[in-house]
Amino acid sequence: MVHRGMLGKRHLSNSAAFPRPTDITGSSSGQQNKAESLPVLTDLFGRFHNYLRISITERCNLRCQYCMPEDGIDLTPSERLLTTPEIIRVARIFVSQGVDKIRLTGGEPTVRKDIVDLVKGLDELRPLGLRKIAMTTNGIALRRKLPLLRQAGMDGLNVSLDTRDPRKFELMTRRKGCEHVLRTVADAGKLGFDFVKLNVVVMRGQNDEEVSNFVEMTHDDDIDVRFIEYMPFDGNRWGKRKMVGYRELLDRLASTYGAENIQTLPLESNHTAKGYKINGYKGKFGFITSMTHSFCSSCNRVRVMADGNLKVCLFGNTEVSLRDLLRAGCSDEDIIQTIGSAVKRKKQAHAGLDILSQMPNRPMIKIGG
Repeated sequence: MVHRGMLGKRHLSNSAAFPRPTDITGSSSGQQNKAESLPVLTDLFGRFHNYLRISITERCNLRCQYCMPEDGIDLTPSERLLTTPEIIRVARIFVSQGVDKIRLTGGEPTVRKDIVDLVKGLDELRPLGLRKIAMTTNGIALRRKLPLLRQAGMDGLNVSLDTRDPRKFELMTRRKGCEHVLRTVADAGKLGFDFVKLNVVVMRGQNDEEVSNFVEMTHDDDIDVRFIEYMPFDGNRWGKRKMVGYRELLDRLASTYGAENIQTLPLESNHTAKGYKINGYKGKFGFITSMTHSFCSSCNRVRVMADGNLKVCLFGNTEVSLRDLLRAGCSDEDIIQTIGSAVKRKKQAHAGLDILSQMPNRPMIKIGG
């Protein structure tokens, strides 16, 4: 049942219009009143969530080991997935409350036949305050769509590539296509996207020796390579021994390039990556340190998965179905109240490394990268 309540005036502007409280926690008796006075997308720890990640499919044309369980997944029946009009409506609701960046994820977003039309629909939300549309992709089916996506309003791309070795690529993804992805990255850099980033999940004994090879890609190209600590999700056989912390990788790079030649870059607002640059190199690189040095205190992200469930923390296993509300004929105000309640229940930080590995969670492919 959806409970109606006083929602206050709805805002149709970007996140700059919303206050960002920094001291909200207090006695439990006062928290309810404080929650009701906060903007919909601000949690009880003062974090304003202006970044929405939407998974638009559970399907993928690769079978990456850290994302897809070896025995596959049970796909959600198509009738239980969000339709394109439903995705646009959900996006519009979030933008009306201050979201100014949307990232499309999957699965692999480019396997969705109407991906270009979907981006066009999101582009129409810019007058309401949306500033950035981005996508995370494996690049396999992206190359021909690049110009169309750019014209439709796509601002930036994160391309997942965990090895530059074609043989190793096939072992890690259970498919061929390494050279094709590298050509796609090169093409994307010529089309005027605001950014092209390369996501590399680092796993000990598989690709950790390639880190300096990826850094070398930043020598001549204005690309941002991001090394991601291996994270536990259902079915990916995560283990401490497989994870390589960012400090170890940074020490290795210091041995290769000399610590004096590695610049530490200023942290970006709501950062997820610790950024660095080699002196004289055009691009940069960074580390997403979810496992060894979390960035929960500055988290500004929420996720809507392909089945319409809202997930306010990547590692949380509490979800709320927005799809059911949409299909029950609920008003935008009802949905906004449900979103606000979910955001207010977001915890201050996710669990520690040892606990995370034991907690049930969806496979990454069903969450959205």
